[in-house]
Amino acid sequence: MIRTEEMLLNVGPQHPSTHGVFRIVLKIDGETIIEAKPVIGYLHRGTEKLAEDLQYTQIIPYTDRMDYLAAMTNNYVICHAVETMMNLEIPERAEYLRVIVMELGRVASHLVWFGTYLLDIGAMSPFLYAFREREAIINMLNEISGARLTFNYMRVGGVKWDAPDGWIEKVRGFVPYMREQLAGYHDLVTGNEIFLNRVKGIGTYSAEEALNYSLSGANLRCTGVNWDLRKDEPYSIYNRFTFDVPVFSSGDAWARYQCRMAEIEESLKILEQAVEQIPSEGTVMAKVPKIIKPPAGEGFVRIESPRGEIGCYIASEGKKEPYRLKFRRPSFYNLQILPKLLVGENISNLITILGGIDIVLGEVDG
Repeated sequence: MIRTEEMLLNVGPQHPSTHGVFRIVLKIDGETIIEAKPVIGYLHRGTEKLAEDLQYTQIIPYTDRMDYLAAMTNNYVICHAVETMMNLEIPERAEYLRVIVMELGRVASHLVWFGTYLLDIGAMSPFLYAFREREAIINMLNEISGARLTFNYMRVGGVKWDAPDGWIEKVRGFVPYMREQLAGYHDLVTGNEIFLNRVKGIGTYSAEEALNYSLSGANLRCTGVNWDLRKDEPYSIYNRFTFDVPVFSSGDAWARYQCRMAEIEESLKILEQAVEQIPSEGTVMAKVPKIIKPPAGEGFVRIESPRGEIGCYIASEGKKEPYRLKFRRPSFYNLQILPKLLVGENISNLITILGGIDIVLGEVDG
């Protein structure tokens, strides 16, 4: 009988496949994982506590740094929370611009995930193609916001400024181009036998487990649960668009891949409709006080980010700074199921499972 000895192995926090400064301490027996303990907090910046000394407009740039792959969505959730408490009516053109930049951000975020995930498990070319398409989106978002990553475009009451001349036409032209490239991704990856062997049946969990762990986004919809806040609790003007919510039922890394790739197509549908419907002119900012003071009380809103359900809770005393601010960060919740998924797995599947969850550490740590 072969005797083995248990060993502790550190993965991260300086490892590219941990997708940020994330450390996981493994107890392994040979190549089998016996126990997995995530260690987080390397990127903690105290955003929620800092917000207590900031005016509401000053908080917006801090949200860019949480999920830095979906800054537009983070911008929106804090603005939406304040606007809901103040009962503000947002100009129609501003709402369309918000949806357009958020859906462009969703596509860009899924492209980063697609490219890095394939790189994690040994494929180089998809990474290069994905970042080529993402660059086209980043250039458009740079043009409208003045930044390439931490966009900071939303404002309480609307957006910072209107789209530059010809920008809507660029978005319109991007949609068919992205569809063509997406078809190429499927030809290259989705039917690839090596890829399928790496992801099918790996990291499987049930719908009940997903709900018990408060998973959201593709991590929930991969188990057959049809839940997308853009459909189920519509916000902004999402109820004006026709699109589907991709749902798969196998609950494994393969289903999560299928969900996100299908979500890119659905975002393109929304973009296609938004650029056709957007008013040709109109204001992009509601009339709001110079110093924003939501009424005393509590407010909570939640929206669908690329990683799932992001929520914003505000406790207000009627002052220019919040009494308390709390974000429900989807990456943090989605990560909680990781130790359960890893026990009993071969160590070669660690990165396949971790990468499939799609975490951003700025959002895990806050």
